[in-house]
Parts: sequence; C-alpha cells; structure tokens
Amino acid sequence: MDFTLRRAEPADLVALLPLIEAYQAFYEVTPVESALNQAFFSRFLGSDDVGWIYVADSKDGPLGFACFYRHKSSLTATDTVLMNDLFVVETARGSGVGRALINQGLDLARESGASCLEWSTAPDNATAQRLYDSFPVRKSTWLTYELPV
Repeated sequence: MDFTLRRAEPADLVALLPLIEAYQAFYEVTPVESALNQAFFSRFLGSDDVGWIYVADSKDGPLGFACFYRHKSSLTATDTVLMNDLFVVETARGSGVGRALINQGLDLARESGASCLEWSTAPDNATAQRLYDSFPVRKSTWLTYELPV
C-alpha cells in the first residue's frame, strides 16, 4: 500500500476528525463530540509545545494517525514522548502504516532528547499488541487507574 508519512498541519484537521472519531468509537467513548475534538487536537498542529500529530496519507485520503505528547517521568527525571493515540483504518491494517507511525514517534523521541517512547493499549486489543510486540519493547508491569472528576 502506498502512503506518505508527514506531520499534520492545521488544514488537515477536517480530514483527521473522522479518524479520531473512529478511534474513539473503537474504545467505546460516548458521546464522541466533534467540536471538542477539534479544539483539543488543534493544539498539536502548528506548534511543538504540546506534541505532534503525524498522518499517513494515500491518494485516497488519510490511512491513519498518531498523536504524540511531550511527557515527563519523575521516576527517571527525564522527558519522554507518549504515543497517546494510534489509529489505522481497517483496510490499511497490516500494511506498515502503524509501524511507520511508531517509528516516527521513536524519531521524535530521539530528536527531542527524550529517554523513551511510551504507550499503552487496552488489554483486549490483540491486533495492536501483535504490532507492539514486534518491536524491541519492554512491557510495563504498572497498572493504570482513572478517577473521574
């Protein structure tokens, strides 16, 4: 499958919103709110302060995206890059799009002087885990908790 990988620009947000919403629907987010997504994800476009969004493009439109956050680890007293979101449209899965986006995150981590690229996934997301396990990763033994406010 032919695709190009590039940093998303503000003009890309309209084309990315359906992928962002599909990603949220996959993780059963309800309700999915386009206006909220537009405001939130626009922070990653046109500035390096918060992080970056990269998009995999084909002649027919975007095939996937990854959103990378500037992050910090107080345990190691280092900066890290958190791949908080990775989504590839179903028809492009297994074509190298996800791998290319992860490698882009690794490059971003190196370029920004971060100590690592980190991410998490749902325990039942076996498709993503097959891709993630193909990298020389160290799986965390930490549990994640969420306390609604």
